[in-house]
Amino acid sequence: MSRTEDRETLEDVGRASIQIVHDLKNQLNGLKLYATFLRRRLEKSERPEDEQETIAKLMAGLDRAASDLATIVEYGRQIELKKQPGFEVQKVLRTVCSTFDGPGTQIVVDPSSDSVQGTFDPLKLTDAFKWICAAAIKNRGTENGAEAGPVSVKIAADETRAAIIEWSGLRKIEHDPFHSFIGSDEIRLALAAKIIEAHGGSAKLAEDRFVVQLPLSD
Repeated sequence: MSRTEDRETLEDVGRASIQIVHDLKNQLNGLKLYATFLRRRLEKSERPEDEQETIAKLMAGLDRAASDLATIVEYGRQIELKKQPGFEVQKVLRTVCSTFDGPGTQIVVDPSSDSVQGTFDPLKLTDAFKWICAAAIKNRGTENGAEAGPVSVKIAADETRAAIIEWSGLRKIEHDPFHSFIGSDEIRLALAAKIIEAHGGSAKLAEDRFVVQLPLSD
């Protein structure tokens, strides 16, 4: 089999896989509909609270599985960028980080970060930042069993005219979360990496940090 035939076969398998995952997502949505009807019946019949909690957990699991499948479908499709000039990386990251405010500060942008701008797809890159921030918070490191401190995000422009963004303060991760699909967070990080790579950049794990590089010029 020639390389061209190999490539065509892989493309066929990829398209078929996306369709299969899409169909599975639709089936999960159908199951969620039935679960919703069951929950309403339980509420009307005043069933024990633990039974209602079980249905709520079932629906949450179906939602999570459907969301993961939707992300896989999106990952399998070609990334189409709608770039706009003047994308302020620091400003967007501050906005994204602020959405994770809760009991105690979970993630902060380092005040010494540079103000950098580039030509990027605002919506897609913002989504990528959200997924990376969420994963960073879940992987916060601890010291001597103490409560995890906040994740620090730092932005700088290097000598090659690239923006370097680092999420530091993470615990040691044994696998590369940007290039695996072993959990919900990893699925989203894989899509985040694909979006960043479509911009000509890269996303990787470096010891206790997530590191993203983005070119500031086309």
